[in-house]
Amino acid sequence: MKKTGAKKGYTARDMQAVSDNPEWTKGDFARAKTFDEVFPGMRKGRGPNRAPTKQQVTLRLSPAVLDHFKAEGPGWQSRIDEELVKVVKRKRTSAAG
Repeated sequence: MKKTGAKKGYTARDMQAVSDNPEWTKGDFARAKTFDEVFPGMRKGRGPNRAPTKQQVTLRLSPAVLDHFKAEGPGWQSRIDEELVKVVKRKRTSAAG
């Protein structure tokens, strides 16, 4: 097995030569603008629902339940809601009959 020498680190000159994002100076910070100044009127976040069909709640679930639904990929919260809706419908029909 061939022994390799110690690896050389990059110098400041090396980093400056390949940098697309140089370190900011005090002048850069002084000229900087906030997001709102650059993009006035841009909507932040999702915003309110037009016709909310669900309510946001905090719910504690067992790790087994979370693991099961998250294993199926994105949309796990909607799948939990779908299963709970099925249970509610079954209970309503059994109580009515």
